[in-house]
Amino acid sequence: MKLAEVTSCAPTNYKVGLSKTKKKNKTKNLSPANNYDQESLKYLASYNKAKISFKGYFGDKQPAKKLFWIVSGRNHIFKDEDINNSAWRIETSIGQKAWSTYTPWDLLKRTPEQAIQAICTLNNTYYIPDYILSPNYGNNWGRRANYLELNPRLLAKAEGNKKSEGLLNLLKLLPAIPPSTKSIPNCLILSQLYPTYGSYNDGYTGDEGLYCVDLHSGISKNLTSPALERNGERIGDDELVKAFNDLAHFRGFKTGIRMPISEGQISIKGRPFSWYYDENAYIDACVYAIDLGFDCIFFDSGKHVDNYDMQNYCGVGIVPDYKKMQYITQQIRERSGRNDISFVAEKADLNPRYENLGYTAGTDWGLADDFGNLMHEYDKQAWNSNYAAGPCVSDDNDNGSMSYERRLQRIKNCFHAFRDSGRKMPVYMQMHDIFPLKEGVDTHNTMIHSYNRSAYGDLESHYNNIFAQSDAARAHTYNVYEEFKSIMDC
Repeated sequence: MKLAEVTSCAPTNYKVGLSKTKKKNKTKNLSPANNYDQESLKYLASYNKAKISFKGYFGDKQPAKKLFWIVSGRNHIFKDEDINNSAWRIETSIGQKAWSTYTPWDLLKRTPEQAIQAICTLNNTYYIPDYILSPNYGNNWGRRANYLELNPRLLAKAEGNKKSEGLLNLLKLLPAIPPSTKSIPNCLILSQLYPTYGSYNDGYTGDEGLYCVDLHSGISKNLTSPALERNGERIGDDELVKAFNDLAHFRGFKTGIRMPISEGQISIKGRPFSWYYDENAYIDACVYAIDLGFDCIFFDSGKHVDNYDMQNYCGVGIVPDYKKMQYITQQIRERSGRNDISFVAEKADLNPRYENLGYTAGTDWGLADDFGNLMHEYDKQAWNSNYAAGPCVSDDNDNGSMSYERRLQRIKNCFHAFRDSGRKMPVYMQMHDIFPLKEGVDTHNTMIHSYNRSAYGDLESHYNNIFAQSDAARAHTYNVYEEFKSIMDC
């Protein structure tokens, strides 16, 4: 496909199911070319005057407490003995770190009430604080973080062809993920926050790829729940997101979201997106995510700003020019009032242009299979405290074919390739690297498709059919836990 063929958005009535396969350097199910005519430009100019703008978070100031009351009917936290007895506890110089060894499929079958109590139990704190701040690792924490991308749509509750409660189920999984170390933050990246392109089939099974996003249409129904209500009091979608972030922060994580920058992969309230007219709406959507408590934005195709290295570009549509992207990152920080945001750019390397674009970290730089190469890359970058490019254990193209032995060795290499933990390279990985997915379920496929994986129409078998349950898979998870343990005091 020629680049000129994908430089504009799809018409509003075109159903987009984007499948981005970077390894084969091609894109499937693309929207047809649709160059804007004068009438379209007039429409967009008129639409732009509607002033879609950032309104901020106005929900409950203690959403985690509100969520717990709604799911339990009480305010008192009880100790979760099952989680406590399954906990892997590590004593460090700054206190105890702990996580549960419960299997992910068993955790998904627990209740949201139990999930929150499990988080408190692991913290040895049997209450939800009035105000929960993101863990403080300084403004440049993202330059040395371990990034773990999670797919809440995959974990979501599946009833027939409906998907919901992705965030509640992700909360249930948090106890089994090792928290941040003494000086190395672990950041959880959600593959989805907003609905897919045009909001088609949002909240349902289907073929709407997570590489597309519809902005200013609320939070994805894959993630939220219509049933979070008690005594006439309901928790709003924005409150649920904020509660998730507060509890993840309380658990010891940083959090972030994935955002595309390719024009043809973005819509606004169901109509095509234009970088010429909709720059402000894009910035506002990013600022809203930060206002909801996220600490990081992963820019899909972030390498290609200003048409850089476009022979390897697999996105759809034009990307922002250099000055526009500089303005975007600067404005997100300024409008959110936060200088500690991490901006991660997919495939960004050591070129100074990336630091000058406001990025904090680049991904897939360095040979994860070669410890010597990673140490060489560490030494080249240790001088820079603002930006670094680091390796991937695996990325969104993971097809699940990598052996457990190789995956574990890559984790060992990536986690230990430093002399000073404060200068460590960033590392990017997927949920599959800790919790192996069942055969036939892989990261890339689940980024594109949303399935009900139930074998018998019941919810329990849906959860059972997400993760591998073999002895080898469980042994891999424990081996990965040992690697987290080995750097917990770093």
